[in-house]
Amino acid sequence: MSETSLPFNDRVFPGKALKEEWEKSIKKPQEFWAEKAKAIDWFRTWDKVLDDSNPPFYKWFKGGVLNISYNALDRHLETPRKNALAYIWEGENGEVRTFTYYQLYREVNKLAKVFKNVGLKKGDRVAVYLPMIPELPITLLATARLGGVHMVVFSGFSAEALADRINDCEAKILVTSDGAYRRGKIVTLKDTADRALAATPTVEKVVVVKRTGQTVPMKEGRDVYYHDALAKVEANAFVPPEPMEATEPLFILYTSGTTGKPKGVQHGVGGYLVWGYWTLKWGFNPNDKDIWWCTADVGWITGHTYNVYAPLAMGITSLIFEGTPDYPAQDRWWEIIERHGVTILYTTPTAIRMFRKFGEEWINKHDISSLRLLGTVGEPINPEAWKWYYRVIGKEKLAIIDTWWQTETGGFMIAPLPGIELVPLKPGSATNPLPSIQAEVYDEKGQPTPTGTKGFLVIKTPWPGMMETLWKDPERYKQTYFGRWPNIYYTGDYAVKDPDGYFWLLGRADEVLKVAGHRIGTVELESALVSHPSVSEAAVMGKEDPVKGEVPVAFVTLRNGFSPSEELRADLIKHIRNTIGPIATPDAIIIVNKLPKTRSGKIMRRLLKAVLVGAALGDVSTLEDEASVEDIKATYEELKRQLEKK
Repeated sequence: MSETSLPFNDRVFPGKALKEEWEKSIKKPQEFWAEKAKAIDWFRTWDKVLDDSNPPFYKWFKGGVLNISYNALDRHLETPRKNALAYIWEGENGEVRTFTYYQLYREVNKLAKVFKNVGLKKGDRVAVYLPMIPELPITLLATARLGGVHMVVFSGFSAEALADRINDCEAKILVTSDGAYRRGKIVTLKDTADRALAATPTVEKVVVVKRTGQTVPMKEGRDVYYHDALAKVEANAFVPPEPMEATEPLFILYTSGTTGKPKGVQHGVGGYLVWGYWTLKWGFNPNDKDIWWCTADVGWITGHTYNVYAPLAMGITSLIFEGTPDYPAQDRWWEIIERHGVTILYTTPTAIRMFRKFGEEWINKHDISSLRLLGTVGEPINPEAWKWYYRVIGKEKLAIIDTWWQTETGGFMIAPLPGIELVPLKPGSATNPLPSIQAEVYDEKGQPTPTGTKGFLVIKTPWPGMMETLWKDPERYKQTYFGRWPNIYYTGDYAVKDPDGYFWLLGRADEVLKVAGHRIGTVELESALVSHPSVSEAAVMGKEDPVKGEVPVAFVTLRNGFSPSEELRADLIKHIRNTIGPIATPDAIIIVNKLPKTRSGKIMRRLLKAVLVGAALGDVSTLEDEASVEDIKATYEELKRQLEKK
C-alpha cells in the first residue's frame, strides 16, 4: 500500500502508532481482526473471519459461537471485577441504586428464568419500552442470554409508533413500566403501551416494572409485575447462556428513513461485540478506576453499544441517569459529575449548546475536576460549541473525542483515538477513520471529491460492527445502503476532507432530520400531518436551531371547509406529538394556499428550504405556479412577526 493512500500525513500526525495500526488493519484485515477478537470469550472460534462471498451481506466471524450476556457478566465472575461496580444509577428523583457485576449477573439470570418460564425461545423477539432505569439493560441482557432478539423503543415515542414496531418484528413479550418521571411529573407509560397493545396480536406477555407506583390496569393472564415475577424464581436462579452463532441476530433497532416506514436495523452478535469493545477502547481507553458516563438513552444505538454491551464487556463502571439535564435545576449534570466522580463524559452537541445558553455560572458552582476525557456523539458539533466545551468543561486541558457513526455502523467510525495515539484536534472535525475503516468523500459520479469540496461520505470496505441487514427486508438494505455504488456503503451524510485528511461532517444528505441527535424522517412527519382530517398536503423541512441542531418546520395546505387559525396549528402540533412523539414537534406550522410544484406534480422542496433560510430561489423554470412561492413567503413572514410579538 502506498503512503499516499493512507488517511494521515506527517504534517499533522506526529507519531506512528495509529498510522501503523490502521495500515495493518487494511493490509491484513483477517489477521488483524482474528487477533482483536481474542479480547472477548468464544465458546467456539470462527471458521472464517470475514465471509464476503455474498456482498453486501457480509458475515463476520462465521462459524464462531458465543453469548453476549456471558461476555458482559459471567466472564468477570472469576476475576476481581466480580465485586466491582457495573452500574451506578441515579433517578430523576435523586434515588441511587448500584449493581456490582455479580449483582447484575444475579438479576439478569432471574429475569432470564422468568422469560424462559413463559416460553421465550432463541430467536423470539422482546419489545422493550422503558425509561432509563436499571431494568432496561437487565432486560436486554436477559433476552440475549436466552438467544432472544430485543427491540427497544424510546420511551418518548407514541402508542402508534410502538405498535408499528412491535408488529413489524412480531414481538412475543413487551417489557414496560407503570410510568416514568419527567421533569417532576409522571409519564404514564403503561397507558401508552396499552393503547399500542390493542393493535399488537403477537404479544403474549407484558412485564411491568413498578417505577412510579401509581395504579395501572393489568390484564389478567397477560400482564405481570416485574418484581412479582422475579420473586417467584429462586434467588440463585441460573440460566445457561445460549450458544449463538456470531452471525445470528442480537437486536433490531428502528431508525427513520427517507420513506415513511422506519427501517429495522438488524445487528448480529459477534462482529458487533468485537467492534463495540475495540471502538470504546480505542476512543476512550477506559480503565478500572474510571466512571464512564454516556448520557444517551438506551432507546438509541449509542445507549445500546456504549451504555450496555461495550462497557460491560470491558468490565468498567458506567453511570446511567433517568432524568433531564436541566431539572430540577440547570446544574443537574455537574452535580452528578461532582457527586459520583465521573471521569469520562460522552454526550451530544445539543446538550452542549443548551448548557452554553444557560451560562457558565451553573458549571462553576461544582468541582468537575474528576473529568479526564470528553466526547460528543449524535450529530456534527459546530466549532463554537466545541471551543466552549473545551474551555468551560474541559478547562482547556481535556481532549474532546468527537465521534461520527450511525445506528447502522454499530460503533464509532471516525474519531480521535487516544487509546492508540491522540492526533491533534481541530474544533468541529471528527479527525480520522478508525482502523479498518476506508472512508472517502464522493461526488455525484462516485469519484473522490477534491480537497475541501463537499460530497457524500462513503465507506469502501466492510467492518465488523456493520448491520447485517434490514429486518425482513434485504432488498431495501441493498438499495438503501449499497444501491448507489456497488459494494460501497452510502452513509447518507455530507462531508468534506481538509488538506490534512481530516473529515468534517456536514449533516444528512437525504430527507432525514436530526433533531437533538434523534433521526426523524420527513416523510414520516408528512404522513402524520396528512392523516389529520384538516390537512390536504404537507412538506417538512429542517431548519437550523442553536440548541437542537435542527428542528422541523411544516408547510401544509388545508382541505375544503377548514381555515387557518392558531387553534388549528395547536391541534396539528398535538397530533404530531400523539402520532410520532414529542421529539418530532414542529418548530412552526405554516399554512399556505398552495405548495410549489413542478408541472409533473412534484413538490419543489428546495424552494421551501430557500424561503426558510432566506436564500435565492434559483431556477424556477419548472415551477407550475410562481404565485405559490410568493404566497408562502408572505405567510412565513407574517408568522415570524406574530411569533416575535409573543
